[in-house]
Amino acid sequence: MSTAATPKPTTARAAAPSRRVLTQAGFEVGSLLRNGEQLLVSLVLPALTLVGLSMTSTPSLGPGTRIDVATPGVIALCVISAAFTAQAISTGFDRRYAVLRYLGVTPLGRGGLVAAKVLATLAVEAIQIALIAVLGLVLGWRPDVSGIPYAVLFVILGTWAFVALALLLAGTLRAEAVLAIANLVWVLLLALGGVIVPRTELPAGASAVAAYLPSAGLADGLRSALVEGQLNLPALGVVLAWGLVGTVLAARLFRFDD
Repeated sequence: MSTAATPKPTTARAAAPSRRVLTQAGFEVGSLLRNGEQLLVSLVLPALTLVGLSMTSTPSLGPGTRIDVATPGVIALCVISAAFTAQAISTGFDRRYAVLRYLGVTPLGRGGLVAAKVLATLAVEAIQIALIAVLGLVLGWRPDVSGIPYAVLFVILGTWAFVALALLLAGTLRAEAVLAIANLVWVLLLALGGVIVPRTELPAGASAVAAYLPSAGLADGLRSALVEGQLNLPALGVVLAWGLVGTVLAARLFRFDD
């Protein structure tokens, strides 16, 4: 008489930390690209802005070939759209509906959640910048290739600074307020933040204020890199300062519960 072997019980294991982060980042990217409003802000409006600037003579963008000056500014706008506006709004509503609280107690953890958001933002920015770069080249953009490493540096640091500011906003205010403020800030930075129109072409008062904003630091750095092939150290200092301040404040004030 034979007896069947008793199967050994199996225990479920959590995925490796890197896999958890990558899986969550993929989910974040998919959610963003399925959101019509954020897709409009992240992809459609920057592309339309670049086309509009290339076909008109106003506003003044200062010295240099117009498309060469306009394209780095639109790339800066893409970073702000993805890293600040989109992340602030999505995080604010995730916090409101307790998604952050539940994810924070899963194996992903709070640190993994933040890492996933940063990776998702960089992935979306890669799509944005590729689209804008191809469109810019079609319209006659000729970047200084020697400055591309500097431009990549500014994109990474600008993403860090604006994600930190997005988390600070989304982690301290109610979702409705985050939605209103994030969109308002996007419009103000577009108009007066030295993003599309270089800071030097703004009225004197606005130019003086914009010099200390992360938006102007990012855009100035990208223009210096892609137009002149140079590293803009003052602009780099502005972006780094905002990144550090935003990170410290977000770490201290961010609340996972609404």
